[in-house]
Amino acid sequence: MASDRSPPSAQSGLVLTLDAGTSSVRCLAFDDRGDPHPALHAAREHEPRSTPDGGSELDASLLLRNSLACLRETSTHAAAMGHALLAVGVCTFWHAFLAVARDGTPLTPIYLWSDTRAAQAAATLRGQLDQRAVHRRTGCVLHPSYLPARLLWLRRQRPELAAPGVRFLSFGEFLEQALFGSPRISVSMASATGLFNQQTLDWDAEILAHLALTPGHLAPLCREHAPVCGMRRPHADDLPALRNVPFYPALGDGACSNLGSGATRPGLAALMIGTSAAVRLFFAEGGPPAPSGLWRYLLDGRQSLIGGAISNGGNLIAWLRRSLRLPAPARLEAELARAEPASHGLSMLPFLAGERNPDYPLEASGVLVGLKTATSPVQIVQAGMEAVAFRLAALARLLRQVDPELGGFVASGGLLGSPAWLRILADVLGLPLMVSTVQEASSRGAALMALQGLGRIKSASDLPAPVAERIEPDPARHSLYGEAMAEHERLYARFIQPGM
Repeated sequence: MASDRSPPSAQSGLVLTLDAGTSSVRCLAFDDRGDPHPALHAAREHEPRSTPDGGSELDASLLLRNSLACLRETSTHAAAMGHALLAVGVCTFWHAFLAVARDGTPLTPIYLWSDTRAAQAAATLRGQLDQRAVHRRTGCVLHPSYLPARLLWLRRQRPELAAPGVRFLSFGEFLEQALFGSPRISVSMASATGLFNQQTLDWDAEILAHLALTPGHLAPLCREHAPVCGMRRPHADDLPALRNVPFYPALGDGACSNLGSGATRPGLAALMIGTSAAVRLFFAEGGPPAPSGLWRYLLDGRQSLIGGAISNGGNLIAWLRRSLRLPAPARLEAELARAEPASHGLSMLPFLAGERNPDYPLEASGVLVGLKTATSPVQIVQAGMEAVAFRLAALARLLRQVDPELGGFVASGGLLGSPAWLRILADVLGLPLMVSTVQEASSRGAALMALQGLGRIKSASDLPAPVAERIEPDPARHSLYGEAMAEHERLYARFIQPGM
């Protein structure tokens, strides 16, 4: 249920968070109970650039300007209200990077996880390295969504980026270099690059040597979640309320989402659908290695996540909305809610942006079969929502290998705006969904980690998150979806060549 706590007083301290995502930047303020301040928030939208050859890019300078604008707006407002600002917590998307010069000037756009141009480079690495050993050490596989393949591709395309002084940074490190003059990379961000050895908590020597890289090509590792202070000019003048406020290193948004949504207990996984979609199990102490088909990333040196991600979630539905003549959102929801499971006769592979878990195919694209003259646009949307649910169900089966007691999911992300999609997911998975009322789970998770670092709370994973409702699966609908999922798997086997 929603929090009934009163807003923090003007004398109380607040933590600001900056969540830099693929479609927007958001800045919020949280008190030491993990509750957002209702009047302190700012956002700026942006849109990735897609190229015909599979590229997916963001303008790094634009993302920096949007981030600074959100920080300025929120911090100025907070200061005017009399709030002390305790720290800034940052989270951002995993797997993305840009090249920068020695002084931090961008040399490339930000290459997002959905950029598929490194497929051939990934195939090359798979022929040269022991994939299973790489997966054991790094928690990642050799695939275009991770940095080994994309760095190999990029340096073939632009040999000048092998020059001394060039570094490859995620947006979090790029932001920190802009504000403070030098970058640091958290264990969390490093763990999802494919370049980091999770067993030694250091860069993976074999992969770096194979790519002719040194640790100097990357940001220095920050093994503890420790802040940095002393913002440099001109940003210190532009952000006076934050001039001497400690900034914590950026964390992976997926890890923060588990934390912020409350999906941290054994037997309970997170299910998030934003631009992409993922299911994740959280381990407060270490955790096992990832089985084949899943990845393992870190929140810090102690806490880990095992899960799987698919490259198409909300982006698929957004594409369908742009491409089809759909009814108004309220009517679309009503029609989806009335529809019987898979009654449209369609089967879809939703891979418009390629695909990741569980098979990591190097080449994957969308497929839709069963179209007839009577097929309606709403039925195509339903088929798309069901297809995403089928892919997540395949990952949930693998999660049961890690946690046989898996008994439900905490749902968060843009998914919460569609009750019909929540119902589809519960019925396909055959497990209950706890619908989070946390609107910005990643931001809340970043705030909790900052509060823990400040000593304001004992453990970021112990603070409960509010839940609005519990959606139980319908056994009859689950059975019908079982038949539709079997057809989906046959289509998958026909068109997808596993890469693992």
